[in-house]
Amino acid sequence: MDGNTDFSGVSDECTAEYILSNVAEVVERILTFVPTKSLLQIACVCRLWMNCARRVLRVQQKLTWVSASGPSNYDGHALCHSLAEEVENVYLLPKTVLVMVDSETFSGQDSCYKQKKARKTHHSPDSVEELNRLFPNGCDIMAIATPGVVLTPSGSHSGPPKEFQEGEAGYAIMFPRMEGVDIRPFHFCKRTISESHLEEAGLVNNPDLRVVLLFGYEAYKPGAARFLNQVLEPLARSKALIAGGHVENVFSPERECCGRGSYGVVGLALSGPRIQGASVLLEQDVSSPKAAEATIRRLKAANLPERNTLGFMFACVGRGHNYYNNQRNVEADTFRKVFPNIPLFGFFGNGEIGCDRIVKEDYTLCDTDTDSLQHGYTTVMTLVHLG
Repeated sequence: MDGNTDFSGVSDECTAEYILSNVAEVVERILTFVPTKSLLQIACVCRLWMNCARRVLRVQQKLTWVSASGPSNYDGHALCHSLAEEVENVYLLPKTVLVMVDSETFSGQDSCYKQKKARKTHHSPDSVEELNRLFPNGCDIMAIATPGVVLTPSGSHSGPPKEFQEGEAGYAIMFPRMEGVDIRPFHFCKRTISESHLEEAGLVNNPDLRVVLLFGYEAYKPGAARFLNQVLEPLARSKALIAGGHVENVFSPERECCGRGSYGVVGLALSGPRIQGASVLLEQDVSSPKAAEATIRRLKAANLPERNTLGFMFACVGRGHNYYNNQRNVEADTFRKVFPNIPLFGFFGNGEIGCDRIVKEDYTLCDTDTDSLQHGYTTVMTLVHLG
C-alpha cells in the first residue's frame, strides 16, 4: 500500500473496507485467526480473500485431534458428538483422518442394547455417513473399532493420556496436507491383494517409505494369518518402521470388495524425507512400572523432535491393569513421564505388530523376519515425527 495514501475525510468504515479489499498482508494476518470451516466460506467472497485463505491453509500444518470418553448422553457414539462440535473450530484442512473407537459400544445392536435400551446401533450406515459429512469431500477417513482405546484428551499436547479397556471412548487424529509428507491409506482383502496393489499403496518399490501403521481385522478367520504374511513379508525387508495390531473391525472406508465378516488389512503408508520414527517392544516379561519405563526410555535414543510428533501405543488386551497387579494406566503414564509434550494414542487389540526400530535419514535398518513382527501379550510403543 502507498505510504502517502490520504484517508482524511473518509469514514472509518470506508477505510476498513478499502484495507480488507486491497491489502493482502492485513487480510492474511486476520484470516490466521479464523477456523478452517469459516475460512473456506470467506474464500468465496473475492479473489483476494481466496488467495489469502489458500496461503493461510498452506501453513496450517499442525496436527489436531478430537477425543472423547463416555458414556454419551446423545444418540451415537460420544466421539461423533464431540467431533460435530469441535471440528467446526479446527485450524487445518484435514486430508487424512484416523478414527479409533471402542468396539463394545460401536460393534452392533447386541452390545448397544446392553448399554442403553433405546439407543440406535452406533455402527449403522447413518453413523458412518454422519462421520463422512463432518469432513471435507476428498478427505480420506480410516475408522476402526477396537476392544480398548488409548487417547490424549482434546486440547493439550501435554494432557495425561488415558487407557480405556472398557467403556465408551474414541479419538480422531486429523492430518493436514503437509509438504514433504505423503500419507496414503490402503485396504487389502483376499480379492485385492497383489504386487501391483502393494506398489500403488506405496508399500513396495518406494524408497521414500518411512512408517507403516497397519491393522488387521477378522484375524481369527481361517486364512487370515497367511494373508497378513503376504503384506508383512515385503515390509519386513524394507527400511520402514511397521507398527499396529489386530482390531475388531473397520467401518470406514466401507468394504466394497468383500462382504461383512471377511478378513483383511488396512493402514496408512507414510512416505517422505521429513518423516522419522522409532519403536520399542515391551515384551511379555515387562510387567512392572519400572521395567516399562526402562523400555520406553530406549525411545529417547532416537532423539526425535517433539514438535509434530505423535506417540502410538498398540497393546494386547491381556495387558493393561490386569498385567500390572491391578495398577491402571501404567504404560500411558510412563510414556507421559518420558515424553511429557507428545500426545499418545492407540488401542488394546488381539495381537501386536512391530519391533525395535529407528528410522532416520542417516540410519540403515537391518532386515527383519516376518515372524518377529507379530506378537502376543506385548505392547508396541511408537513415535512418528512428521517434520
